[in-house]
Amino acid sequence: MLRRIASTMVSAGYEAECCQVFAVLRRNVFELGISSLGFEKMSIEEVQKMPWESLEGVIAAWIRADLCCAVFAGRPRIAGGLFGNLFRGVVIQFLDFAEAVAMTKRSAEKLFKLLDMFEALRDLTEKMEGIYYQEEEEDEGDDPAPAADLKAEIAAARSRLGEAAVGIFSELENSIKSDAGRTPVPGGAVHPLTRYVMNYLKYTCEYKNTLEEVFLQCRRPETPASPRDEDDDSSRNPNPNSTGGNRHSPFAMQLMAVMDLLDANLEAKSKLYKDPSLSHIFLMNNGRYIVQKIKGTAEIHGLLGDAWCRKRSSYLRQYHKNYQRETWGKVLGCFRDEGLQVKGSVSKPVLKERFRSFNAMFEEIHKTQSCWIVSDEQLQSELRVSVCSVVVPAYRSFLGRFQQYLDAGRQSEKYIKFGPEELETFIDDLFDGTPASTVKRRS
Repeated sequence: MLRRIASTMVSAGYEAECCQVFAVLRRNVFELGISSLGFEKMSIEEVQKMPWESLEGVIAAWIRADLCCAVFAGRPRIAGGLFGNLFRGVVIQFLDFAEAVAMTKRSAEKLFKLLDMFEALRDLTEKMEGIYYQEEEEDEGDDPAPAADLKAEIAAARSRLGEAAVGIFSELENSIKSDAGRTPVPGGAVHPLTRYVMNYLKYTCEYKNTLEEVFLQCRRPETPASPRDEDDDSSRNPNPNSTGGNRHSPFAMQLMAVMDLLDANLEAKSKLYKDPSLSHIFLMNNGRYIVQKIKGTAEIHGLLGDAWCRKRSSYLRQYHKNYQRETWGKVLGCFRDEGLQVKGSVSKPVLKERFRSFNAMFEEIHKTQSCWIVSDEQLQSELRVSVCSVVVPAYRSFLGRFQQYLDAGRQSEKYIKFGPEELETFIDDLFDGTPASTVKRRS
Protein backbone atom coordinates (compact mmCIF):
# COMPACT_ATOMS: atom_id res chain seq x y z
CA MET A 1 0.00 0.00 0.00
CA LEU A 2 2.72 2.50 1.01
CA ARG A 3 4.70 1.60 -2.08
CA ARG A 4 1.69 2.32 -4.37
CA ILE A 5 1.02 5.64 -2.63
CA ALA A 6 4.66 6.66 -2.96
CA SER A 7 4.77 5.62 -6.62
CA THR A 8 1.63 7.63 -7.40
CA MET A 9 2.92 10.78 -5.63
CA VAL A 10 6.32 10.60 -7.34
CA SER A 11 4.68 10.09 -10.73
CA ALA A 12 2.49 13.13 -10.07
CA GLY A 13 5.54 15.30 -9.33
CA TYR A 14 5.30 15.28 -5.53
CA GLU A 15 8.56 13.43 -4.81
CA ALA A 16 9.90 16.06 -2.37
CA GLU A 17 6.64 16.18 -0.42
CA CYS A 18 6.45 12.39 -0.29
CA CYS A 19 10.00 12.08 1.05
CA GLN A 20 9.40 14.81 3.62
CA VAL A 21 6.24 13.18 5.01
CA PHE A 22 7.87 9.75 5.05
CA ALA A 23 10.96 11.07 6.86
CA VAL A 24 8.90 12.78 9.57
CA LEU A 25 6.73 9.72 10.15
CA ARG A 26 9.65 7.31 10.25
CA ARG A 27 11.62 9.56 12.61
CA ASN A 28 8.66 9.64 15.00
CA VAL A 29 8.39 5.85 14.85
CA PHE A 30 12.12 5.43 15.46
CA GLU A 31 12.10 7.79 18.43
CA LEU A 32 9.14 5.94 19.94
CA GLY A 33 11.04 2.68 19.50
CA ILE A 34 14.13 4.07 21.22
CA SER A 35 12.00 5.52 24.03
CA SER A 36 10.40 2.12 24.59
CA LEU A 37 13.88 0.76 25.31
CA GLY A 38 14.25 3.21 28.19
CA PHE A 39 16.41 5.87 26.54
CA GLU A 40 15.23 9.48 26.43
CA LYS A 41 16.91 12.37 24.67
CA MET A 42 18.82 14.54 27.15
CA SER A 43 20.88 17.70 26.91
CA ILE A 44 24.52 17.88 27.99
CA GLU A 45 23.49 20.04 30.97
CA GLU A 46 20.90 17.47 32.07
CA VAL A 47 23.44 14.66 31.83
CA GLN A 48 26.05 16.56 33.84
CA LYS A 49 23.57 17.51 36.56
CA MET A 50 22.15 14.01 36.94
CA PRO A 51 23.41 12.01 39.98
CA TRP A 52 25.69 9.18 38.91
CA GLU A 53 23.39 6.54 40.42
CA SER A 54 20.56 7.73 38.14
CA LEU A 55 22.83 8.21 35.14
CA GLU A 56 24.01 4.60 35.40
CA GLY A 57 20.46 3.45 34.63
CA VAL A 58 20.24 5.73 31.58
CA ILE A 59 23.59 4.45 30.33
CA ALA A 60 22.36 0.87 30.70
CA ALA A 61 19.31 1.76 28.58
CA TRP A 62 21.61 3.47 26.06
CA ILE A 63 23.65 0.28 25.73
CA ARG A 64 20.53 -1.92 25.54
CA ALA A 65 19.18 0.15 22.67
CA ASP A 66 21.77 -1.53 20.42
CA LEU A 67 20.86 0.83 17.58
CA CYS A 68 21.18 -1.29 14.49
CA CYS A 69 19.54 -4.43 15.83
CA ALA A 70 16.75 -2.75 17.81
CA VAL A 71 15.72 -0.01 15.37
CA PHE A 72 16.65 -1.33 11.93
CA ALA A 73 16.01 -5.07 12.30
CA GLY A 74 14.42 -6.51 9.17
CA ARG A 75 15.71 -3.76 6.83
CA PRO A 76 19.13 -5.03 5.75
CA ARG A 77 19.06 -3.58 2.22
CA ILE A 78 17.91 -0.02 2.94
CA ALA A 79 20.84 2.26 2.23
CA GLY A 80 19.39 5.13 0.27
CA GLY A 81 19.91 8.78 1.03
CA LEU A 82 16.60 9.14 2.87
CA PHE A 83 17.31 6.27 5.22
CA GLY A 84 20.95 7.33 5.58
CA ASN A 85 19.90 10.77 6.83
CA LEU A 86 17.35 9.26 9.19
CA PHE A 87 19.90 6.77 10.50
CA ARG A 88 22.44 9.55 10.98
CA GLY A 89 19.99 11.68 12.96
CA VAL A 90 19.19 8.87 15.38
CA VAL A 91 22.85 7.90 15.81
CA ILE A 92 23.91 11.50 16.43
CA GLN A 93 21.41 11.63 19.29
CA PHE A 94 23.17 8.65 20.84
CA LEU A 95 26.61 10.11 20.22
CA ASP A 96 25.63 13.38 21.87
CA PHE A 97 24.68 11.44 24.98
CA ALA A 98 27.98 9.52 24.93
CA GLU A 99 29.96 12.75 24.70
CA ALA A 100 27.92 14.31 27.50
CA VAL A 101 28.73 11.33 29.75
CA ALA A 102 32.42 11.65 28.84
CA MET A 103 32.30 15.28 30.03
CA THR A 104 30.93 14.47 33.50
CA LYS A 105 33.20 14.79 36.52
CA ARG A 106 35.67 11.92 36.57
CA SER A 107 35.65 9.39 39.37
CA ALA A 108 36.83 5.81 39.71
CA GLU A 109 33.40 4.17 39.79
CA LYS A 110 32.51 5.61 36.36
CA LEU A 111 35.25 3.74 34.51
CA PHE A 112 33.32 0.55 33.85
CA LYS A 113 30.24 2.26 32.38
CA LEU A 114 32.49 4.38 30.16
CA LEU A 115 34.16 1.22 28.89
CA ASP A 116 30.75 -0.39 28.28
CA MET A 117 29.82 2.62 26.15
CA PHE A 118 33.17 2.51 24.34
CA GLU A 119 32.51 -1.14 23.44
CA ALA A 120 28.94 -0.36 22.36
CA LEU A 121 30.18 2.29 19.92
CA ARG A 122 32.79 -0.11 18.59
CA ASP A 123 30.04 -2.65 17.92
CA LEU A 124 27.86 0.07 16.39
CA THR A 125 30.55 0.86 13.82
CA GLU A 126 30.62 -2.76 12.68
CA LYS A 127 26.83 -3.01 12.47
CA MET A 128 26.56 0.33 10.69
CA GLU A 129 28.90 -0.92 8.00
CA GLY A 130 26.56 -3.87 7.53
CA ILE A 131 23.70 -1.48 6.80
CA TYR A 132 25.61 0.64 4.31
CA TYR A 133 27.33 -2.22 2.53
CA GLN A 134 24.39 -4.56 1.95
CA GLU A 135 23.81 -3.34 -1.59
CA GLU A 136 25.17 -6.00 -3.93
CA GLU A 137 25.95 -3.48 -6.65
CA GLU A 138 28.36 -1.56 -4.42
CA ASP A 139 32.00 -2.26 -5.14
CA GLU A 140 33.87 -4.07 -2.39
CA GLY A 141 35.77 -1.60 -0.22
CA ASP A 142 33.67 1.37 -1.35
CA ASP A 143 33.01 3.81 1.50
CA PRO A 144 29.94 6.01 0.81
CA ALA A 145 30.24 9.55 2.09
CA PRO A 146 27.38 9.24 4.64
CA ALA A 147 29.01 6.16 6.13
CA ALA A 148 32.45 7.79 6.22
CA ASP A 149 31.09 10.89 7.95
CA LEU A 150 29.15 8.88 10.49
CA LYS A 151 32.12 6.61 11.19
CA ALA A 152 34.18 9.73 11.87
CA GLU A 153 31.52 10.99 14.30
CA ILE A 154 31.46 7.64 16.11
CA ALA A 155 35.26 7.50 16.22
CA ALA A 156 35.33 10.99 17.75
CA ALA A 157 32.82 9.98 20.44
CA ARG A 158 34.79 6.82 21.19
CA SER A 159 37.95 8.87 21.43
CA ARG A 160 36.38 11.17 24.02
CA LEU A 161 35.15 8.19 26.03
CA GLY A 162 38.65 6.71 25.83
CA GLU A 163 40.24 9.95 26.98
CA ALA A 164 37.81 10.05 29.91
CA ALA A 165 38.77 6.45 30.83
CA VAL A 166 42.47 7.32 30.71
CA GLY A 167 41.73 10.39 32.80
CA ILE A 168 40.08 8.20 35.44
CA PHE A 169 43.35 6.29 35.75
CA SER A 170 45.03 9.62 36.39
CA GLU A 171 42.49 10.22 39.14
CA LEU A 172 43.34 6.79 40.58
CA GLU A 173 47.00 7.79 40.65
CA ASN A 174 46.13 11.09 42.30
CA SER A 175 44.01 9.34 44.94
CA ILE A 176 46.95 7.08 45.81
CA LYS A 177 49.32 10.05 46.03
CA SER A 178 46.91 12.03 48.20
CA ASP A 179 46.20 9.18 50.64
CA ALA A 180 48.52 10.49 53.33
CA GLY A 181 46.76 9.43 56.52
CA ARG A 182 48.90 9.82 59.63
CA THR A 183 47.28 7.01 61.62
CA PRO A 184 48.88 3.59 61.11
CA VAL A 185 46.66 0.55 60.60
CA PRO A 186 46.45 -1.37 63.91
CA GLY A 187 48.60 -4.48 64.10
CA GLY A 188 50.33 -3.87 60.77
CA ALA A 189 47.37 -5.32 58.86
CA VAL A 190 46.65 -4.89 55.15
CA HIS A 191 45.85 -1.23 54.52
CA PRO A 192 42.38 -0.35 53.11
CA LEU A 193 44.11 1.52 50.27
CA THR A 194 45.87 -1.69 49.23
CA ARG A 195 42.61 -3.64 49.20
CA TYR A 196 40.82 -0.90 47.26
CA VAL A 197 43.50 -0.48 44.59
CA MET A 198 44.03 -4.20 44.02
CA ASN A 199 40.32 -5.03 43.86
CA TYR A 200 39.77 -2.07 41.54
CA LEU A 201 42.55 -3.27 39.23
CA LYS A 202 41.14 -6.79 39.33
CA TYR A 203 37.75 -5.59 38.05
CA THR A 204 39.44 -3.21 35.63
CA CYS A 205 41.33 -6.06 33.99
CA GLU A 206 38.06 -7.75 33.10
CA TYR A 207 38.11 -5.07 30.37
CA LYS A 208 41.72 -5.85 29.49
CA ASN A 209 41.31 -5.98 25.70
CA THR A 210 39.23 -2.81 25.62
CA LEU A 211 41.69 -0.97 27.86
CA GLU A 212 44.58 -2.08 25.67
CA GLU A 213 42.74 -0.46 22.76
CA VAL A 214 41.91 2.66 24.77
CA PHE A 215 45.48 3.23 25.94
CA LEU A 216 46.86 2.63 22.45
CA GLN A 217 44.51 5.29 21.09
CA CYS A 218 45.05 7.73 23.97
CA ARG A 219 48.72 7.11 24.70
CA ARG A 220 50.15 9.05 27.63
CA PRO A 221 53.83 9.87 28.15
CA GLU A 222 55.59 6.92 29.76
CA THR A 223 55.90 7.15 33.51
CA PRO A 224 59.49 7.14 34.77
CA ALA A 225 60.62 4.09 36.68
CA SER A 226 60.41 4.26 40.43
CA PRO A 227 63.72 4.50 42.35
CA ARG A 228 63.27 0.89 43.42
CA ASP A 229 63.06 -0.31 39.81
CA GLU A 230 65.26 2.14 37.92
CA ASP A 231 68.13 -0.35 37.79
CA ASP A 232 65.90 -3.32 37.09
CA ASP A 233 64.84 -3.51 33.45
CA SER A 234 62.99 -6.78 33.95
CA SER A 235 60.42 -5.12 36.22
CA ARG A 236 59.58 -2.69 33.44
CA ASN A 237 59.39 -5.49 30.88
CA PRO A 238 56.50 -7.78 31.75
CA ASN A 239 57.52 -10.41 29.23
CA PRO A 240 61.29 -10.39 28.70
CA ASN A 241 61.21 -13.49 26.51
CA SER A 242 58.82 -11.95 24.01
CA THR A 243 59.75 -9.86 21.01
CA GLY A 244 56.89 -7.46 21.52
CA GLY A 245 53.49 -7.86 23.14
CA ASN A 246 53.18 -6.49 26.64
CA ARG A 247 56.63 -4.94 26.50
CA HIS A 248 55.14 -2.13 24.42
CA SER A 249 51.68 -2.15 25.98
CA PRO A 250 50.72 1.30 27.30
CA PHE A 251 48.12 -0.30 29.57
CA ALA A 252 50.70 -2.65 31.10
CA MET A 253 52.98 0.33 31.72
CA GLN A 254 50.05 2.17 33.28
CA LEU A 255 49.43 -0.73 35.66
CA MET A 256 53.09 -0.67 36.64
CA ALA A 257 52.90 3.06 37.29
CA VAL A 258 49.93 2.51 39.61
CA MET A 259 51.77 -0.30 41.41
CA ASP A 260 54.87 1.87 41.83
CA LEU A 261 52.75 4.62 43.39
CA LEU A 262 51.10 2.13 45.72
CA ASP A 263 54.51 0.76 46.73
CA ALA A 264 55.79 4.26 47.49
CA ASN A 265 52.67 5.09 49.50
CA LEU A 266 52.94 1.91 51.57
CA GLU A 267 56.64 2.52 52.16
CA ALA A 268 55.77 5.94 53.58
CA LYS A 269 52.96 4.50 55.71
CA SER A 270 55.33 1.88 57.15
CA LYS A 271 57.35 4.70 58.69
CA LEU A 272 54.35 5.70 60.83
CA TYR A 273 55.04 2.72 63.11
CA LYS A 274 57.36 3.43 66.01
CA ASP A 275 58.40 -0.22 66.18
CA PRO A 276 60.63 -1.09 63.19
CA SER A 277 59.60 -4.75 63.45
CA LEU A 278 55.96 -3.80 62.99
CA SER A 279 56.93 -1.73 59.95
CA HIS A 280 58.34 -4.86 58.35
CA ILE A 281 55.22 -6.86 59.25
CA PHE A 282 53.07 -4.14 57.65
CA LEU A 283 55.12 -4.23 54.44
CA MET A 284 55.02 -8.03 54.43
CA ASN A 285 51.25 -8.12 54.88
CA ASN A 286 50.58 -5.62 52.12
CA GLY A 287 53.22 -7.02 49.79
CA ARG A 288 51.86 -10.54 50.21
CA TYR A 289 48.30 -9.33 49.55
CA ILE A 290 49.42 -7.59 46.35
CA VAL A 291 51.38 -10.57 45.02
CA GLN A 292 48.56 -13.02 45.82
CA LYS A 293 46.00 -10.80 44.08
CA ILE A 294 48.19 -10.55 40.99
CA LYS A 295 48.90 -14.28 40.85
CA GLY A 296 45.19 -14.98 41.32
CA THR A 297 44.14 -12.67 38.48
CA ALA A 298 45.31 -14.06 35.15
CA GLU A 299 44.80 -10.77 33.30
CA ILE A 300 46.95 -8.71 35.70
CA HIS A 301 49.58 -11.45 35.94
CA GLY A 302 49.74 -11.65 32.17
CA LEU A 303 50.27 -7.90 31.89
CA LEU A 304 52.86 -7.55 34.65
CA GLY A 305 54.59 -10.86 34.00
CA ASP A 306 56.59 -13.40 36.00
CA ALA A 307 59.66 -11.17 36.29
CA TRP A 308 57.64 -8.47 38.04
CA CYS A 309 56.15 -11.00 40.47
CA ARG A 310 59.56 -12.52 41.21
CA LYS A 311 60.95 -9.09 41.99
CA ARG A 312 58.10 -8.36 44.41
CA SER A 313 58.54 -11.76 46.03
CA SER A 314 62.20 -10.91 46.64
CA TYR A 315 61.06 -7.76 48.48
CA LEU A 316 58.87 -9.94 50.71
CA ARG A 317 61.84 -12.14 51.58
CA GLN A 318 63.85 -9.06 52.48
CA TYR A 319 61.07 -7.74 54.73
CA HIS A 320 61.03 -11.15 56.42
CA LYS A 321 64.79 -11.05 57.04
CA ASN A 322 64.56 -7.50 58.34
CA TYR A 323 61.82 -8.51 60.78
CA GLN A 324 63.81 -11.45 62.12
CA ARG A 325 66.94 -9.39 62.54
CA GLU A 326 65.10 -6.51 64.22
CA THR A 327 62.99 -8.64 66.58
CA TRP A 328 65.07 -11.70 67.35
CA GLY A 329 68.64 -10.48 66.88
CA LYS A 330 68.89 -9.20 70.46
CA VAL A 331 67.16 -12.31 71.78
CA LEU A 332 69.72 -14.55 70.12
CA GLY A 333 72.43 -12.35 71.62
CA CYS A 334 71.49 -13.77 75.03
CA PHE A 335 72.78 -17.17 73.91
CA ARG A 336 76.31 -16.06 72.97
CA ASP A 337 79.20 -17.69 74.80
CA GLU A 338 81.18 -14.45 74.83
CA GLY A 339 81.32 -12.84 78.25
CA LEU A 340 80.01 -15.83 80.17
CA GLN A 341 83.35 -17.04 81.41
CA VAL A 342 85.54 -15.22 83.90
CA LYS A 343 89.04 -16.63 84.47
CA GLY A 344 88.08 -19.86 82.73
CA SER A 345 84.91 -20.50 84.74
CA VAL A 346 81.26 -19.76 83.98
CA SER A 347 80.14 -16.66 85.85
CA LYS A 348 76.83 -17.44 87.54
CA PRO A 349 75.79 -13.77 87.92
CA VAL A 350 76.35 -13.21 84.18
CA LEU A 351 74.53 -16.45 83.33
CA LYS A 352 71.57 -15.50 85.53
CA GLU A 353 71.43 -12.09 83.87
CA ARG A 354 71.38 -13.75 80.46
CA PHE A 355 68.37 -15.87 81.43
CA ARG A 356 66.64 -12.86 83.00
CA SER A 357 67.20 -10.81 79.85
CA PHE A 358 65.92 -13.59 77.60
CA ASN A 359 62.81 -14.13 79.73
CA ALA A 360 62.00 -10.41 79.80
CA MET A 361 62.52 -9.94 76.06
CA PHE A 362 60.55 -13.04 75.09
CA GLU A 363 57.65 -12.11 77.37
CA GLU A 364 57.53 -8.60 75.91
CA ILE A 365 57.67 -9.90 72.34
CA HIS A 366 54.92 -12.41 73.09
CA LYS A 367 52.74 -9.76 74.70
CA THR A 368 53.25 -7.25 71.87
CA GLN A 369 53.34 -9.41 68.77
CA SER A 370 50.39 -11.58 69.70
CA CYS A 371 48.34 -8.44 68.97
CA TRP A 372 49.89 -8.00 65.54
CA ILE A 373 47.87 -9.20 62.58
CA VAL A 374 48.96 -11.52 59.79
CA SER A 375 45.71 -12.58 58.14
CA ASP A 376 47.30 -14.61 55.34
CA GLU A 377 47.47 -18.08 56.90
CA GLN A 378 50.43 -19.21 54.83
CA LEU A 379 52.46 -16.12 55.67
CA GLN A 380 51.50 -16.43 59.34
CA SER A 381 52.67 -20.05 59.36
CA GLU A 382 55.90 -19.18 57.54
CA LEU A 383 56.71 -16.49 60.08
CA ARG A 384 56.08 -18.74 63.06
CA VAL A 385 58.07 -21.62 61.58
CA SER A 386 61.00 -19.36 60.74
CA VAL A 387 61.04 -17.90 64.27
CA CYS A 388 60.89 -21.38 65.80
CA SER A 389 63.67 -22.65 63.54
CA VAL A 390 65.98 -19.85 64.69
CA VAL A 391 65.09 -19.33 68.35
CA VAL A 392 64.21 -22.79 69.68
CA PRO A 393 67.40 -24.66 68.61
CA ALA A 394 69.58 -21.81 69.91
CA TYR A 395 67.72 -21.81 73.23
CA ARG A 396 67.85 -25.61 73.51
CA SER A 397 71.61 -25.59 72.90
CA PHE A 398 72.21 -22.80 75.43
CA LEU A 399 70.06 -24.57 78.00
CA GLY A 400 71.87 -27.85 77.47
CA ARG A 401 75.28 -26.26 77.94
CA PHE A 402 74.63 -23.99 80.92
CA GLN A 403 71.60 -25.25 82.86
CA GLN A 404 73.92 -27.35 85.02
CA TYR A 405 75.58 -24.24 86.44
CA LEU A 406 72.37 -23.16 88.15
CA ASP A 407 71.42 -24.78 91.43
CA ALA A 408 68.58 -27.25 91.09
CA GLY A 409 65.23 -26.39 92.59
CA ARG A 410 63.84 -22.91 93.08
CA GLN A 411 66.88 -21.12 91.69
CA SER A 412 66.70 -23.07 88.46
CA GLU A 413 62.94 -22.43 88.09
CA LYS A 414 63.46 -18.75 88.83
CA TYR A 415 65.73 -18.25 85.85
CA ILE A 416 64.64 -21.00 83.47
CA LYS A 417 60.99 -20.18 82.82
CA PHE A 418 60.54 -22.10 79.58
CA GLY A 419 61.35 -25.44 78.10
CA PRO A 420 62.08 -25.55 74.33
CA GLU A 421 58.66 -27.06 73.57
CA GLU A 422 56.95 -24.32 75.56
CA LEU A 423 58.69 -21.70 73.45
CA GLU A 424 57.17 -23.27 70.35
CA THR A 425 53.71 -23.10 71.92
CA PHE A 426 54.09 -19.42 72.77
CA ILE A 427 55.51 -18.59 69.34
CA ASP A 428 52.33 -20.09 67.85
CA ASP A 429 50.41 -17.28 69.61
CA LEU A 430 52.15 -14.60 67.56
CA PHE A 431 50.36 -12.62 64.82
CA ASP A 432 46.87 -13.71 65.89
CA GLY A 433 45.65 -10.17 66.43
CA THR A 434 44.41 -10.93 69.95
CA PRO A 435 46.03 -9.88 73.24
CA ALA A 436 47.82 -12.80 74.85
CA SER A 437 47.71 -13.57 78.54
CA THR A 438 50.85 -13.13 80.59
CA VAL A 439 53.44 -15.74 79.73
CA LYS A 440 53.67 -18.35 82.45
CA ARG A 441 55.49 -21.60 82.48
CA ARG A 442 53.07 -24.34 81.53
CA SER A 443 53.42 -27.63 83.38
